[in-house]
Amino acid sequence: MEDTIATDQKKNGLTYRDAGVDIDAGNDLVNAIKPLARATRRPGADSSLGGFGGLFDPKAAGYKDPVMVAATDGVGTKLKLALETGIHNTVGIDLVAMCVNDLVVQGAEPLIFLDYFACGKLSVEVARDVVAGIADGCGQAGCALIGGETAEMPGMYGDGDYDLAGFSVGAVERDSLLDGSQVKPGNVLLGLASSGVHSNGFSLVRKILETNDLGFGDAAPFAEGKTLGEALLEPTRIYVKQSLAALKTGGVNGFCHITGGGFYENLPRVYGEDLACSVDVDSWPSLPVFDWLAQAGNIAATEMLRTFNCGIGMVLFVEADKADEITAALEDAGESVYRIGEMHERQDGPAVHIRGL
Repeated sequence: MEDTIATDQKKNGLTYRDAGVDIDAGNDLVNAIKPLARATRRPGADSSLGGFGGLFDPKAAGYKDPVMVAATDGVGTKLKLALETGIHNTVGIDLVAMCVNDLVVQGAEPLIFLDYFACGKLSVEVARDVVAGIADGCGQAGCALIGGETAEMPGMYGDGDYDLAGFSVGAVERDSLLDGSQVKPGNVLLGLASSGVHSNGFSLVRKILETNDLGFGDAAPFAEGKTLGEALLEPTRIYVKQSLAALKTGGVNGFCHITGGGFYENLPRVYGEDLACSVDVDSWPSLPVFDWLAQAGNIAATEMLRTFNCGIGMVLFVEADKADEITAALEDAGESVYRIGEMHERQDGPAVHIRGL
């Protein structure tokens, strides 16, 4: 009799689902995203989702003496736009871009990607849209989505909220690693066009909207036919394949991914303290989104260049006598390329000198 009562009490006891975690939904998500991950397979990464760890074989990818390069990043407060607009299929591209663009600046080819998706209550539909964007980004970068983690954490996140983190590993042959020592006086700076705000500065973007009493559903003053949410969610460009192609032409001594900190903070990360660069802001066309942000927020030009990419998402440091050839190769690949500056020895001035403010 006592054993029967104990068994009945256990049958009526709490479950993990009662605490807010749905294991079945997690399994449904894994099954839903398996085809997305499978579509990103590449030489060296042929395993499917479901194991405890993802595998990659550098030898199968053709590497002889590789140096592994790793990067991790998130999407930042741009996620607030996805949450408030209900548009979830582009932030995954941003997540991949923020990682793989940081790998290619060292000459590395992105090989594998893993994601971390944390939420309050798992929506399989929303999470699948996010992972669809991640798979899209991996396809653009040529890397394999080999795994990830979904964490349902009620009490840590509100219902409907989620956060993202991405992790990518790439490889470069040891004698081709770009470490900043190759950049030298006389190098020309080539800028590759951005698609818009990319994934940095959105706390300021949201502040500008707030001070102008605008919502993400309002019409975008700088993008006809789109709401502010739709226009601002334009995903970060992925510069991997075109950058790797430019490397093969020879004469590329360095790259700089223009992310948080804009021009002033990112460019000096590429070269030594004995060098400086001059950048001419009149050398590329201004994007309407940045003109509007500067006007609507009454933001100084220096603050814009310290916060946003202002229309240039990637910078190449190239030999002057190869600049035209590299520009032509990039333009043939569909890039908008601008000669935006040059390197010189640093005197007493700043590491970045901006002309045309």
